[in-house]
Amino acid sequence: MKYIIRDQVVLSRPPEGPLAAHIVSFANSINAQGFSVQSMKYHVRVTADFSRWLKRTGVDLRGVGPDHAALYLRYRARHLRPHLGDSAALRHLIDFLDREDLIVGHEIQVRRPTPIECCTQAYAEYLREARALCKETIVGYVPFVRDFLGDCFGNGRVRLSCLRPSDVVRFVQHQALCLHLRRAKLMTTALRSFLHYARYRGDVTLDLADAVPAVANWSMPSIPRAIAPEQIRQLLASIDRQTAIGRRDYAVMLLLARLGLRLREVAFLELDDIDWRAGHLSVRGKGGQRNELPLPHDVGKAIVAYLQHGRSPSTSRRIFLRARAPITGFRGACAVGSIVRHSLQRAGINAPTMGGHQFRHGLATEMLRRGASLGEIGELLRHRDPQTTKIYTKVDIKALRTLAVPWPGGVR
Repeated sequence: MKYIIRDQVVLSRPPEGPLAAHIVSFANSINAQGFSVQSMKYHVRVTADFSRWLKRTGVDLRGVGPDHAALYLRYRARHLRPHLGDSAALRHLIDFLDREDLIVGHEIQVRRPTPIECCTQAYAEYLREARALCKETIVGYVPFVRDFLGDCFGNGRVRLSCLRPSDVVRFVQHQALCLHLRRAKLMTTALRSFLHYARYRGDVTLDLADAVPAVANWSMPSIPRAIAPEQIRQLLASIDRQTAIGRRDYAVMLLLARLGLRLREVAFLELDDIDWRAGHLSVRGKGGQRNELPLPHDVGKAIVAYLQHGRSPSTSRRIFLRARAPITGFRGACAVGSIVRHSLQRAGINAPTMGGHQFRHGLATEMLRRGASLGEIGELLRHRDPQTTKIYTKVDIKALRTLAVPWPGGVR
């Protein structure tokens, strides 16, 4: 006797076991996330097989968890040819059961955090709640703090009051030898931030942040690597705007090139961030600050084209969505960086870098050449420190030549 689910999935027999009553709901969830019909069929069949295995092993619904999924995959591999989608299908199933509050099995065994983990978690929460720092900054700081605490206290109790300047200096001197200059500077910034936090809590009375050695660095050591205007035109012209992905990528590239947005800012743009009547775009920048930017006509037109003829139906409020299931918003800057990299490669452009920051440099450089002031550039790029904008004085070669001192020996 055949059993049909959603008029599309045909099972050789009715589903059995603790998951049988929820297979249709799971199929609906998979369909809503944008998976193809073929993928949905596979998810349902794996779930039906898993449910029968759970019945034979005597596991009830509330006790189902990731450990059972792992055991079943080993059992399945002994009887059927393993498939790359087996693990993903069960992971999606466990996530669905968890969202619907149908299981509790994976919550039973909770590992007790170590003293260092407790301290770094409290620090991360402080950065997130009190300082409103973005996730990428917190993720960059925490590993250095964890290593510092491990170096000072090992596996024992964390006693911040016992920290001394010599502990800070020793750690930085040792770590700096193994790190690239940029990573070493990030390490010292993270340590100063943590030691300020420790003093704020009252665990440390000395201002140990002053004990963090400075990493040797020179102001504005290099010229900003900016993508050229003709390369931007070539890149935009190479994108196929007849496809949904092409419309999305074209809108993303325009936001980078015309407004100089950061990758993370593009990834987390939401539908409510655009005021179509006023022609403004609200951008959440560094430190959670909101900035209003004018929305150029061509950028708005590209976004509308994507929203109307490229964006998949979704409950997500993010403007830009993944092209493959599950259809959700981008997880972070890496997704936008991948779009930039692949677009440059497809267009065959020998750009200064394969990253997205070159578009900010390109916008600033072009504005400077057209006579914009450093203040105007800093305002558009949302630089909090005017010193950050001064690096672009190095790209105005014509203006710098007027400041050059004549060679004493003359021309020979």
